[in-house]
Amino acid sequence: MLAMSLLALLGAFQVKGQSPQTFSLQQSIDHALRHRASLQATRNEEKIAKARVGEIRAIGLPQINGVAEVGDNFIVPKSLLPARLISPTAQEGEFEAVAFSPAYTANATLTGSQLLFDGSYLIGLKAAKTYTELSRKTTAQSEIEVAEQVSKAYYGVLVNRERMELLNQNLARLDTLLSQTQVMFENGVAEKLDVDRLRVSLNNLQVERQRAERLMELSENLLKFQMGLDQKQPIILADALAEVEVDVSKINPQNFSYANRIEYSILETQRDLAELDLRNKRSGYLPKLYLNARYGYNAGNNEFSGITQSKNWFEFGYVGGQLQVPIFDGLRKHYQIQQARLTLENTKYGFETLRQSIDLQLEQAATELTNALDVLTSQQENLELAAEIARVAKIKFQEGVGSNLEVITAETELREAQTNYYAAIYDALIAKVNLDKATGSLLAK
Repeated sequence: MLAMSLLALLGAFQVKGQSPQTFSLQQSIDHALRHRASLQATRNEEKIAKARVGEIRAIGLPQINGVAEVGDNFIVPKSLLPARLISPTAQEGEFEAVAFSPAYTANATLTGSQLLFDGSYLIGLKAAKTYTELSRKTTAQSEIEVAEQVSKAYYGVLVNRERMELLNQNLARLDTLLSQTQVMFENGVAEKLDVDRLRVSLNNLQVERQRAERLMELSENLLKFQMGLDQKQPIILADALAEVEVDVSKINPQNFSYANRIEYSILETQRDLAELDLRNKRSGYLPKLYLNARYGYNAGNNEFSGITQSKNWFEFGYVGGQLQVPIFDGLRKHYQIQQARLTLENTKYGFETLRQSIDLQLEQAATELTNALDVLTSQQENLELAAEIARVAKIKFQEGVGSNLEVITAETELREAQTNYYAAIYDALIAKVNLDKATGSLLAK
């Protein structure tokens, strides 16, 4: 079967121009960590979080802006002044409309401000850094999930590959037996019914192999998808099923720590964020202090050409401090603090729930692996017995002391034992992956 797979891969290379790539399980995981589109998007979210830190930090740096403006007061605004200020002969109580602005004005201003103190800013900067840490841990969690998916898909291909090899061995053995029985029938030793039974069994086995080949192709396609590999890229698996080891000591871990689980670490970071959010809400009662400055020139003239003359431009400058003191906001911050406090309390409750969940996952994963290994041991014994029964039944039939029906029954039971055996292997491998994930050692760095 392995030779047939290599020939098929060689044909794919000749048609599509792509040479087969060989991957071990670890290489498959590494390829997925580098090329899975979902992981790349998660890493971009991590970069966005880092950029967010820079954005918040920029709030505390000097803010400088320049403004230049030229305008035409096509309707000059007027103000009312007591008429006697303009004409001493005017009556008491009379007002005169006077325009104070020229028809054309211009200004060029440079403004700057510097945040001197803001409790929310300082806490927000810490929160942004903590959020970056949360984003990094979220990426690590996604990587663990990808490693789990790739491992299960890889083991699925390994098991299917072994099943295909056994099916081909069964086909070869049954085809040989059919040929021998045909010769025996021609020599009058066997009946035509014996030949027909074997041919029916051979046809059924060929159909089963075709179905297994399609399942094999699907399992390989699933592995390529989990790896982030082009579906048209032929692959060869470097690992062998016999080389996979199950660490039985993990069934009852002695030095397990909840900190080994990325979910626990993420919850710790979420608690830190909740604490910072509560501090941020409380800091809303603190004053804010700014340093402001302006410098520029103003110009005005009733003729547009006049504002281009330097003598009509007048310099101005200002520097000062601004203190903002919160007095009353309708109890808005009071209720915000209540919400933040309850959110922090809920986050702390989450630790107990998570610890219980992890304990349950450990128990389930350990039980699944223990049961799977027990079933595997039993199925392996059944497979050996079925193989021996099939061997003896064939010998008895060839020596004329056994029936053809006995041979077919033994072959059917052997194939069933093989199917059960490889199903047990797959279940044990999946249980192994689940236990590695439960103990936090699936993608330990």
